Amino acid sequence: MSTISLSRLSLVTTDDRLRRPAADLGQIFRVLVIVAIFAAASFWVMRPTSGHAAEGFRGFVDGLWSQAHKRGVSRDTFDRAFADVTPDDAVLAKTKKQAEFVKPIAVYLASAVSASRIETGQARAKDWKATLEKADASFGVDPYIVLGVWGLETNFGKNPGDLSTIRCLATLAYARYRGDYFRKELLDALDILQQGHITAQAMQGSWAGAMGQTQFMPSAFKRYAIDFEGSGRKDIWRSIPTALGSTAYFLKKHGWIAGETWGYEVVAPREGDGTNARLRPFSAWAREGFRRADGGPMPEHGEASLLVPAGPDGPHFLVTHNFKVIKSYNNSTAYALGVALLGERIAGSPPLRAAWPVASR
Repeated sequence: MSTISLSRLSLVTTDDRLRRPAADLGQIFRVLVIVAIFAAASFWVMRPTSGHAAEGFRGFVDGLWSQAHKRGVSRDTFDRAFADVTPDDAVLAKTKKQAEFVKPIAVYLASAVSASRIETGQARAKDWKATLEKADASFGVDPYIVLGVWGLETNFGKNPGDLSTIRCLATLAYARYRGDYFRKELLDALDILQQGHITAQAMQGSWAGAMGQTQFMPSAFKRYAIDFEGSGRKDIWRSIPTALGSTAYFLKKHGWIAGETWGYEVVAPREGDGTNARLRPFSAWAREGFRRADGGPMPEHGEASLLVPAGPDGPHFLVTHNFKVIKSYNNSTAYALGVALLGERIAGSPPLRAAWPVASR
């Protein structure tokens, strides 16, 4: 999930005034008060109105019924889903930041590709070897990338989220956070309940509505979740095979090219080589003097673009179309690198050769 930052006023003008004579202190105080009021108003507009919150929220829920009914949701399913559901103000507080977007990339990756996560991933690779091989044979997606997604999304099922998906989505939809997006996700969640894949009580996940072992939004569940163990249900919450198979299917449907790498860490031929989003054959990069940091040969086929996420003093990567496919799961360069590098480390590859510059840590 991407995040929408709340508007913030610049305090540069206020800082400049602090250098002026004391006579301007009254004006400074007025500016600070305006800033505080603006910030409070910006937050308030995104949360349910407190005075009539219960009545307004109930009216919002009642207004959903006709749309849900037209989609085939029964009255019983609808009423069970919203029984005792109230808005959760704590959910709105979490809309302001996400780690992969606000942390420096080196800090984010140090956590994403930690020693404990690698160790857990290697154990899970052994535990679910048959399932991962089946997913690879069915969809042609690198099983270590699937493990990377599982690891980053929920730490291999350790942290799938214990919040009610219906309550979270209803809170965000009622507040109109990101317009109608969460209203549509809420209606999709009701469809999932109607189809009997999970109960409303067991439908749990993160604050933004992502669910299960690998955190599918309801709309993604409807398009890409598959029954990968023959149970008759797409239980991405409790069935690890179904979660892993669904993740592989998601990546395949978003264009994963079987047998192709996500990319490589490379050594640039000269200082100053920065990100170049244009896809070029690996052979063209090799002719310019780029080489793989691990000493391996460049592929004879395929194309890649140059990614330098922390500037010329940090690691350089040649990334393929498959790297962009990983970003379809979460449109963050840091996240996609986390998935790819975690998968590589689980597979036994060594750490990055280049160090992250101090400024990016």
